[in-house]
Amino acid sequence: MLKYELTAQITTEGKIELPDAVLQQLPHNQQVKVIILVNKSSEDEDDKAWNRLATQQLLKGYSEEDAIYDTI
Repeated sequence: MLKYELTAQITTEGKIELPDAVLQQLPHNQQVKVIILVNKSSEDEDDKAWNRLATQQLLKGYSEEDAIYDTI
């Protein structure tokens, strides 16, 4: 199996646009395996927001009576 690593653009229509130089090297009428990696900058913020919310919700269930378990 051959591997090509390249940067591609996603169009406003939601299609992946490959550079012409790469398309010329790829075999036609053949299945390919596609692996997509994206920058996580916006996802990181989403993950952080979900983690904060989960922590807040968890701590809402914590009461002073539960502090006895902190000494074990």
